[in-house]
Amino acid sequence: MTAPLAALAVQIGAPIVRAALERRLGGDGRLADAVTGAIARRLGAEPETLDTLAETDPGRVIDAMREVERDAPDMIALHAAEIEAAAALAQAMQADPAWMRAWRPGWMYLLGFLWLWNLVLLHVCNALWKIALPPLPTTDLLALTGMFLALYMGGHTVLRLMGKAGSA
Repeated sequence: MTAPLAALAVQIGAPIVRAALERRLGGDGRLADAVTGAIARRLGAEPETLDTLAETDPGRVIDAMREVERDAPDMIALHAAEIEAAAALAQAMQADPAWMRAWRPGWMYLLGFLWLWNLVLLHVCNALWKIALPPLPTTDLLALTGMFLALYMGGHTVLRLMGKAGSA
């Protein structure tokens, strides 16, 4: 997608934009996407249309590329800071003991099992063994699920769900 743009960057002498578009800077492609997005924003176009714009109206694209080239050091610094923050977060998560991270999947599996038990397995067991095990109160199960949502996903998720439920 960026071959015509990279060729224009060579023509106008924009080495940072060229290196980002050729994925020599920020090898995972996010920096190239950010550069093409910045060029597209300056042109008021979609990033997918940049190749055709580079062929049909190279003057506008060159002007946009020059502006992006001026802003490129800030964009690269932001990209580098994002990579460093992700690495620091991964390292911090590895430093925590496993039991500190285990509550989330543990609660997910427990809640999944309780809902499966209440809706399916309980009735199968009652039918197979001809017994009458009582189901968990659905209100209690909903309360547990709501508390987990509040702890795991934050209160905004619960508020948003309650707002949708109240308006329906």
